[in-house]
Amino acid sequence: MNKLLLGLALGTSLILTSCAQKKNVNAQNDPWLRADSIRKLIVAPTFKKQDFNIRNYGAGDDSTQLVTQAFAKAIKACNESGGGRVIVPKGTFLTGAIHLKSNVNLHLEDGAKIKFSRNPDDFLPVVFTRWEGMELMNYSPLIYAYEQENIAITGNGILDGNASNEYWWPWKAKAEYGWKQGMKDQRADNQLLKEQNKNRVDPRKRIYGKGHYLRPAFVQPYLCKNVLIADVKIINAPMWNLNPVLCENVTVSKVKIVTHGPNNDGCDPESCKNVLIQDCYFDTGDDCIAIKSGRNEDGREIGRPAENHIIENCEMKDGHGGVVIGSEISGGAKNIFAQNLRMDSPELDRVLRIKTSSLRGGVIEDIYMRNIEVGTYKEAAVRCNMFYEEAGDFMPTIRNVVVENMNVKKGGKYGVLVNAYEQSPVENLKLINCKIDGVEIPVKVDYTKDMVFKNVVINGKEVEAVNSK
Repeated sequence: MNKLLLGLALGTSLILTSCAQKKNVNAQNDPWLRADSIRKLIVAPTFKKQDFNIRNYGAGDDSTQLVTQAFAKAIKACNESGGGRVIVPKGTFLTGAIHLKSNVNLHLEDGAKIKFSRNPDDFLPVVFTRWEGMELMNYSPLIYAYEQENIAITGNGILDGNASNEYWWPWKAKAEYGWKQGMKDQRADNQLLKEQNKNRVDPRKRIYGKGHYLRPAFVQPYLCKNVLIADVKIINAPMWNLNPVLCENVTVSKVKIVTHGPNNDGCDPESCKNVLIQDCYFDTGDDCIAIKSGRNEDGREIGRPAENHIIENCEMKDGHGGVVIGSEISGGAKNIFAQNLRMDSPELDRVLRIKTSSLRGGVIEDIYMRNIEVGTYKEAAVRCNMFYEEAGDFMPTIRNVVVENMNVKKGGKYGVLVNAYEQSPVENLKLINCKIDGVEIPVKVDYTKDMVFKNVVINGKEVEAVNSK
């Protein structure tokens, strides 16, 4: 009897081992099984069922009066009571920086609008933040959280950054955004910050803010866990819209972003792990979704890649790219999945855009995109560029990029465009079951290795991959 039981136990063990091995093999052969595993790790936070209405903390009906303190008091009370919702009721509320705390859901009811001040002083004192992938002390993001857990921004209301060609945008130093000769702008600060990054100046001694001109991000949770941003509409951002930095377990759902200012990227998760972006609408002045991991020395020293991102069921209109990786990507990126997307605009430059340089470095790998419907775009459906901005001594790597089931009705100049280094060709770029019509130049690539086209039809003709020798 004992031998029989032992035999059954050994048999069961062998079966379970075999199943586990088979599952691992299947996951390797089908990376979308890996995406399913990642999805299980991303769980939106929940909150205690109690509400704190900002009207009870000093917010009145006069939309021209700042109610920054009402937001701060309501958030503090909510946090100290174990969490819940801070309610923004119907109406328009003018405020400076809003700083979220753990277990707080900032909830905008129908008809609610949070309108942010145009006075930079209302975003002081400076906080520890990132600007284009570099760490510094700068103006607070309009909505900011640092080292908090279980935070959210929800509801059908509007977040209005209140930026325009008169406020915030002219700092970009471009005439189309209101800048005129003699105006103060970001150029000197940008150059100084790059030098401080290169020279490894302590980030907390890189002090900007008042008297400087680096525009703040709109929403930036920094070093936070369990983040939810859902349903809100975001307009008129000073700079990047949603920019979680070094966060884990982030959900962005049913958000609508419509803003065409300079560097008005839609969603830029930076050095984040386990991110879900779903059912969103992007109509932006820059990249719709741009996945990042820090710029140059800061990105390499921190060494936190962007990893385990799922993007699905989103719509992209105007923008420099639909799904973008880079250019602040020095920490690398891996396990990026995008599916069931719709893109259509003559002002959308690219469908999938990977941009880096030898000043950035970093390894970009395991990028998977499928089921993409595209009306039109301007430059390229798939664009890999290792020469974005200046060169340096850190050779980038791009490998294992797969695009399946992409259908383009009227393409732009290129179908596929690749610019890489001879010593670091783009490796294992695969297009499978893709149809692209209406392009001027089907494929233009320089250095690729093991590139594969399977059932790729461009302008009505099947196209084969050509690799560099």
